[in-house]
Amino acid sequence: MAAAAASPARFYGVNISSFAKSTPRSSVRCHNFFVALSSSSPSPFTESTSSKRYRRDSWAYGSADLAARFSSPPLCDKENEIALQLPELKRLLETLKAAKKSCSDGGGGGGGRPGSVVLVGTGPGDPELLTLKAVWAIERADLILYDRLVSNDVLSLVGGNARLLYVGKTAGYHSRTQEEIHELLLNFAEAGANVVRLKGGDPLVFGRGGEEMDFLQRQGIEVKVIPGITSASGIAAELGIPLTHRGIANSVRFLTGHSRNGGTDPLYVAENAADPESTLVIYMGLSTLPGLASKLMKHGLSPKTPAVAVERGTTPQQQTVFAELDKLVSEVKLANLVSPTLIIIGHVVAQSPLWPRSSEEQSELQMRQSCSTRQ
Repeated sequence: MAAAAASPARFYGVNISSFAKSTPRSSVRCHNFFVALSSSSPSPFTESTSSKRYRRDSWAYGSADLAARFSSPPLCDKENEIALQLPELKRLLETLKAAKKSCSDGGGGGGGRPGSVVLVGTGPGDPELLTLKAVWAIERADLILYDRLVSNDVLSLVGGNARLLYVGKTAGYHSRTQEEIHELLLNFAEAGANVVRLKGGDPLVFGRGGEEMDFLQRQGIEVKVIPGITSASGIAAELGIPLTHRGIANSVRFLTGHSRNGGTDPLYVAENAADPESTLVIYMGLSTLPGLASKLMKHGLSPKTPAVAVERGTTPQQQTVFAELDKLVSEVKLANLVSPTLIIIGHVVAQSPLWPRSSEEQSELQMRQSCSTRQ
């Protein structure tokens, strides 16, 4: 069917079948057209009552049966969970301290020195996006503290000798405060353990890795950082979106949709972010998207600016919504997207082969590309 004879939605529908065969990992919605490319399946991440989480962490409860009690909703009892974990955590600490003292007394290679902490970025979810250095760090770990957005597929790579402990946070449920996480990292490193702190994406991009690094270094603990592919890069690549593109976007800006104090409108930067020659990437911005979209348009960004919202990007459960900025909020609501969802706003979104194009838009794209090649 000729492109000129189709509306954007229909034109996308005609071509989606070939995409479905080559990319079975996701679902894509554009305007009022939605095609499910995979059956519904459990979350690829560690939810607060995930049974996998309790099986992984069963050592910390002393028994698998005790851990299983917490894996049935609606049990999210942080205080009781921590109380049950304390004896095993203390036992592991004592074992590590004894091993460290034994090495020190026996003159074995610097056994008196503290252990180390490695902050490891695991990317947006696809285990094939892990770096080799990240895999090696995971293999050498004694204890791994992991977040919610470290995918189950990544965690399946952890060796049998390492102890896993969930310290993730989600809306309404923080398994540990940030201060408690700091103390866990410090206590086990001081006991001589090789501690790996696993974080989704990159640990230094909205991952609070800087806070953990600063705290530990002030306590004299060696900290190394292994970068991960941040969600902006991984998801953009998955969709064929260049975050910068000559003649279209000369800069990219990462924003957070969460305020430090939990307010509903952290996006006060919208006045300066409404730049048609820049790409905006919003992390954790699902709840504040209505306010952000409105403010960007109020400050001059065209309502017709291409945009995309991507839930659980790069995983088999990926859901994708393409829409112009003035329609994005309603389309996201229709698609029932949930966290984690990344939002990309800017003309580069239309560079994706999945973006629906009318004949006029196709001509405009070709003109842009022609101009950029001459610059």
